[in-house]
Amino acid sequence: MSSSERGLRQGALSGFDSVIMAIAGNAPAYSIAATTAVLISVVGLASPAALLYSAIPMLGIAWAFNYLGRADVNAGASYSWVGRALHPALGFLSGWALVVSATIFMVAGSLPAGQLTLSLFSDSLAENTALATTVGAVWFLVMVGLVMAGVTVTAKAQWIMTGIEVVLLLVFAVIGLARLGGDHAGADFSWSWFSLGGFGGLGGFAAGALIAAFYFWGWDVTANLNEETEGRGRRAGLGGLIGVLFVFVLFEVYTILSNMLLTPAEIEGDAGNVLARLGEVILPGPGGKLLIIAVMLSTIATLETTLLQVSRSLFAMGRDNTVPTAFGRVHPTRQTPVFATGVVAVVSLVLFVVSNFLGTVADVLSAAISALGLQIAFYYGLAALAVVFAYRKVLFRSVSNLVFIGLWPLLGAVFMFWVFVESLPELDGTTKAVGLGALALGLIPMGWYWSRGVEYYRSRPLETFEELEEASPVEPSATEAVVETPEPV
Repeated sequence: MSSSERGLRQGALSGFDSVIMAIAGNAPAYSIAATTAVLISVVGLASPAALLYSAIPMLGIAWAFNYLGRADVNAGASYSWVGRALHPALGFLSGWALVVSATIFMVAGSLPAGQLTLSLFSDSLAENTALATTVGAVWFLVMVGLVMAGVTVTAKAQWIMTGIEVVLLLVFAVIGLARLGGDHAGADFSWSWFSLGGFGGLGGFAAGALIAAFYFWGWDVTANLNEETEGRGRRAGLGGLIGVLFVFVLFEVYTILSNMLLTPAEIEGDAGNVLARLGEVILPGPGGKLLIIAVMLSTIATLETTLLQVSRSLFAMGRDNTVPTAFGRVHPTRQTPVFATGVVAVVSLVLFVVSNFLGTVADVLSAAISALGLQIAFYYGLAALAVVFAYRKVLFRSVSNLVFIGLWPLLGAVFMFWVFVESLPELDGTTKAVGLGALALGLIPMGWYWSRGVEYYRSRPLETFEELEEASPVEPSATEAVVETPEPV
């Protein structure tokens, strides 16, 4: 298929745009604010260890995305890679898991966007569910409009939102670390916080790892934008790696600050937004409000990147006719999948509004947030396994190949599958039903289009990077700022 037939605007994003997208997709301020209290309530002072031992395999998955993206530049990312490297059915379910989890997250993320915006003016306004729902819906629609306007407009918006968010987080991190030298309300620092012995067994570690998976989720938006990023998959993969490393440092710093500057009662009492409370302690007076701005921008920014992920995934599926072909259409001038974006927006908006006025639906969606970890572990694990199979013929040609394409991604795959299985007994029936039931719904379109004999289900195997290079070698531009990553040999 030629570049013009693919439809998306190729080369529209730079390598640095890809890094910004990865950070925005991770939503560091939102993740810290919404998840820190949950993580600490589950594993206590071992929370830094949970992040560390989850980051190591997550980097293995980022390496997998890096090398798979070079071998197959496709907006469907894991949907295409897993389908060609392992099996088309697994590939479709991998893409389906992303679509479902992203849609659920957009529903869950819109209300905090509204509440945080209102909390800048009045706490009582933020508690007004109807008003918060309305403001959240407005923010969501603004993000929909930006995504429909085209990927270059989206990237510029991300530069502004994520730039302000990151600057605020870094400034408060520096001030907070400086304050640790004096009296502090929380626990005294200990290296035991990074020990594997603080989880109380494998079950406790799995529970912490499942929460940590939600922390790190979102950086892989770079993979879904690889058709629109310069460098034929190289820049997109590198952006994901840098994004994971950057947010990992932020997560660790703020988790340690929370353990040391806040008491357990404060963390529990401000579970909905620990970051705002931390801001008040670090910089009394304006601190809380400033970090609320960071969380608000983070939430809004990640709504946009999540829309990008799900619309590009559906675009790739529509292009392959594994879902209706209308999803594979792009706007003739903006070169963005407007139909796919519009359908997801309507579905998400309806679920969002309904969920915040009907308690039963809200209960299901609350369970769905926990179920996101299952869906994330599922498609991350398959992608990491796919790179090992795709490059299996060259794994033992060098130590670099064995580590970065074989052992490290394989560790990531095993870790994700282990977390998936180990955490199931700990989840309630509703969460299991949502997490596994949403995946099972994908069997319906998969069975329908497979029975109709669409080409995707007869896909040729994924070539290794070596074979791809021999067929079409890449000559990097002399003006490009290249950050080297290990090359397969």
